[in-house]
Amino acid sequence: MYDVIALGELLVDLAERSKDEAGYPTLAANPGGAPGNFLAALSAYGKKTAFLAKVGDDTFGRLLVGTMQRAGIDGRGIRIDPDTFTTLAFVTFDAHGDRSFAFARKPGADMYLTAAQVEAADISRFGIVHAGSCSLSGGSAAEATVYALKEAARQRKLVSFDVNYRDLLWDGDRAAAAKAVQSVLPYVDLLKVSDDETDMVGGEEVLPLLRERYGISAVVETLGRDGARCFFDGKTLPCPGIPSDAVDTTGAGDAFWGGFLSTLCEAGVTDSLMLSENLILSAMKRGCAAGALCVKQKGAMESLPTSEALNNFLKELSQ
Repeated sequence: MYDVIALGELLVDLAERSKDEAGYPTLAANPGGAPGNFLAALSAYGKKTAFLAKVGDDTFGRLLVGTMQRAGIDGRGIRIDPDTFTTLAFVTFDAHGDRSFAFARKPGADMYLTAAQVEAADISRFGIVHAGSCSLSGGSAAEATVYALKEAARQRKLVSFDVNYRDLLWDGDRAAAAKAVQSVLPYVDLLKVSDDETDMVGGEEVLPLLRERYGISAVVETLGRDGARCFFDGKTLPCPGIPSDAVDTTGAGDAFWGGFLSTLCEAGVTDSLMLSENLILSAMKRGCAAGALCVKQKGAMESLPTSEALNNFLKELSQ
């Protein structure tokens, strides 16, 4: 039994870390894409995680699987397709230290599992099923994601979903992206959305109403330098006592959600009926602490805090 399974597109983040003697950049491979980064965070907190996806049987595909495994993510859910090339994200830093991404994909390559390849047995082995909006960009990706989330809901698994509009806008159609996100909301128990992406679910004013509209148990809104808040059981729960820049950098949102869901894993939560206000507050605190640590460590995948660092930071905050 795994704690969490995630599905979606996998990336390899090749981050420019330094230069060799000849002046060429030295690249370090890291899990990339929100789902992979999120699972790396959960793995850093000692959770057993796996990915359900398809990669190419090529050099990049093997690099990707190896990268995931080194990050503690089980790659046995990844299907190898000899006819598919792998998508990569090449990451560089500008003069200000900001990260910039360039994507490379074989034209016409389908990087996703089809719905027919996602079996009910794949879902049954996991307590929490997670997906991100990057897996709704069209084609078999959307079909497989919708099927998997619908099946998870039927099995009464806890379904987590992370909205990231940038991952959806491959074709620049924001309205279509919003429609795709809203199509899966009836199967979602826990929704994470940032304050600049709330229009994907109907606007900030509807966040407290999503429980009534779609049956979503808790909606977590990350607020950049203002931390985060959660709409749960008719109440707005604030981020408790964490530095204000908790989630305002690359990778920190995934660190936040990893910290949040790891709290639920430790409490044995596999069903939305097991959620409570006190548990949500504990999850918010741990999530924001993880995000704050990621910011402190300059963000990005390689800066995801370990469980030990996170616990030490929480002790410092309580003193």
